[in-house]
Amino acid sequence: MRKPRLLIASLTIALVFSLLLAGCGQQKAEQSATPSAAQSTTPTDKIKFKIGYLPAVGDILSFVAKEKGFFEQEGLDVELFQFTNSGEGLNAIKAGKLDAGAFGTSAPQVFIAKGTPFVDIGGMQSEGHAVVAKPENAQQYSNLQGFVGKKVATVRLATGDAVWRAAMSKAGIDWKTQVTIQELDSPAAVLEAVKKGAADVGLVWVPFSEMAEQQGLQIVSWSSEYMPGHVCCRVVALEDKIKDNKEAYIRLSRASIRAYDFYINNQEETLDIASKYVKLDRELLRKATYSGHIHSIPDPDKKGFIAFWEAMKTAGYIQSDIDISKHVNTEIYKTALDQLQQRDPQNSTYQKLAKDFVINNQ
Repeated sequence: MRKPRLLIASLTIALVFSLLLAGCGQQKAEQSATPSAAQSTTPTDKIKFKIGYLPAVGDILSFVAKEKGFFEQEGLDVELFQFTNSGEGLNAIKAGKLDAGAFGTSAPQVFIAKGTPFVDIGGMQSEGHAVVAKPENAQQYSNLQGFVGKKVATVRLATGDAVWRAAMSKAGIDWKTQVTIQELDSPAAVLEAVKKGAADVGLVWVPFSEMAEQQGLQIVSWSSEYMPGHVCCRVVALEDKIKDNKEAYIRLSRASIRAYDFYINNQEETLDIASKYVKLDRELLRKATYSGHIHSIPDPDKKGFIAFWEAMKTAGYIQSDIDISKHVNTEIYKTALDQLQQRDPQNSTYQKLAKDFVINNQ
């Protein structure tokens, strides 16, 4: 009788162990079948999306996101469309031809002041504009009083143009009457006007500031000297489009944040990518992209956007009683950043962006 009893006991123990193992296996299977929060932010579908840009290093995040496949990996089928100036690009967004674009700060704010429901959902560039002149004339523009009575070439609605006008007003100079302003279609046209003497001094942005030096002109000053830390290209979209397709814009933000992480950690490959969109000597392109005069940060920077609006109003660039804070959506960027941190909690870039978000937006 002992052997059958031992056999039964052995079978019982084996059955218990098999049930325990089956339970563990089932638990593991259930865990793997239920996606984590990090996994759930990686889409399997594709949303068609059209983005406008200017051929300048200020749009570097869009270039990197496109070339490194971040848009595609985040579930966006993106087409990029090039424009010559901010006004053209914003009119395309307004007409519904684009889903989003980064075209300065002053330009979208002028549109907002006139009733266009643009919303700032992210950053693309801060600072990065310069005053250029012939070397023999450069010194006189180191002081804002030096602009009085001069012909100044600029691109209408450019951020640097608004920053300069605000600085002139703050210095007590009426730029409407004391300066002759020539509003041209492109920064390249501004450089030509200054070189040929049709204008005394010009306002451009990177990399045209570096191109100016290459063509024999001199950088007089940077926009950051007039308004330290000012925002520039904001990623904007129409309010209704954001409401109707919020997920697409969260995906856009995730791709931009990943592009920023790549841009700060992979300079050489970033320059390779930039060279496909910005036709400039590599060393000049490096200087334009990484000189410290421009910062390509994806944060919407609500505080900076509001401060710029107030400066525009003070300078008489716009007249409006609109509450500009209602034209900034920080939720999209914050959601995207939270999702990326869930995927990669040890990423130091994401950690810093999270800290900066609190400073810039709350």
